[in-house]
Amino acid sequence: MIGLLRGRLIGKQPPTLLVDVQGIGYEVDAPMTTFYDLPAVGSEVTLHTHLVVREDMHTLYGFVRLSDRDLFRQLLRVNGVGARLALGILSGMDASRFADCVHAGDSQALVRLPGIGKKTAERLIIELRDRLPADGVAVTARGGESGMPVATPVEDAVSALVGLGYKPQEASRMVRAVNAKELSSEEIIRQALQSAVS
Repeated sequence: MIGLLRGRLIGKQPPTLLVDVQGIGYEVDAPMTTFYDLPAVGSEVTLHTHLVVREDMHTLYGFVRLSDRDLFRQLLRVNGVGARLALGILSGMDASRFADCVHAGDSQALVRLPGIGKKTAERLIIELRDRLPADGVAVTARGGESGMPVATPVEDAVSALVGLGYKPQEASRMVRAVNAKELSSEEIIRQALQSAVS
């Protein structure tokens, strides 16, 4: 699986980017939310990627923000949502706005996205409500000096707890219960897990 590309952006024609990584040009499909955040052609770019393999093709999807890739992967798990529809959703709104709509049950906002009808909007709300964080903690990322999104220790801790099998809302609640000021992500995780079992 190709999880990350870092190279020189040599072309951008929505929805496709061309990234030169040490002499190899990767074609990457990306949502418009990624296009808005891209540097100028010729600049270095870092993309979090997801590879979709089908019988007739391999397609690489790229995202500037890790939260957008995470949402893309969650969308692919929803019955009836394919990669193209997921890309369309992310072109219409970013991950935190989408999570807000899902938790508010705002099917009207979702129906305004390309390719989303009333039934699909309701299915997205039902299937993703328990999988997306309610407070946006796990879906935000800050840009670092290197141009690569850098998660805070709190965000890292929430992501790790989700990776251990906790639901995003539960992971966020566990981390909020810890006085995380000046703690590393490892310490936050340790204290959150200790609180959960005590």
